[in-house]
Amino acid sequence: MADTSIEWTDATWNPVAGCTIMSAGCTNCYAMRMAARLEAMGVEKYAGLTRKTGGRAKWTGAISLDQKALTIPSTWKAPRNVFVNSMSDLFHPDVPVDFIRKIWGAMAGTRRHTYQILTKRPDRMAEILSGAGFAILPNVWLGTSVEDGRVLYRLDELRQVPAAVRFVSYEPLIGSVHGGKLDGIQWAIVGGESGPGARYMDPIWIDEIFDQCTRAGAAFFFKQWGGKNKKAAGRAYRGRTWDDMPEVRL
Repeated sequence: MADTSIEWTDATWNPVAGCTIMSAGCTNCYAMRMAARLEAMGVEKYAGLTRKTGGRAKWTGAISLDQKALTIPSTWKAPRNVFVNSMSDLFHPDVPVDFIRKIWGAMAGTRRHTYQILTKRPDRMAEILSGAGFAILPNVWLGTSVEDGRVLYRLDELRQVPAAVRFVSYEPLIGSVHGGKLDGIQWAIVGGESGPGARYMDPIWIDEIFDQCTRAGAAFFFKQWGGKNKKAAGRAYRGRTWDDMPEVRL
């Protein structure tokens, strides 16, 4: 587990590493670059997870399960928000259900922490969590990533997930999500792409999401404008910062 600069959380926890490119939002995934660096540093957990192609690191599709990481949350005494699997997707098809169940047990046993889980596979998330052995945990927030209108169907799939809090991350926002509805979803995070090859984010796309949050009563969190220099671009939207968080209701 490690402290993080991600604005909407306090720390990351990675019992799983590795992934597969799935849609347009994955093209410039920071986790691929980070995994390659960690492998070069000799971190065994990341060995073989990426390969160089076209001068860039890309996922190989291999998945690494870190059994030792399962005990880390119990050693963290102070409550905090924890982004689960920033270096993977917990609901990747090659992550066994039994291992997901172990992660659920670790989160259930450390309710002082609030866990935030994002997936690009909310259909598998809904299927697994509707099965035996998965209770709705008040300290576990479940979300999906939506980068543009081509994957808006993920919102409908997310609504089928049994959860105390459902949320969507519109990051990297690379296209309009006009027509999306946030009914049954409590939180929206919006952010532009950053780093090498960052794609443009039109302010109109942010306005669309802001209006959707207003209509649905969802909390709105603006993470960043992004670009090659995200610090210079800043986080101000409509003249202020937006750090709204959802309320937990069971």
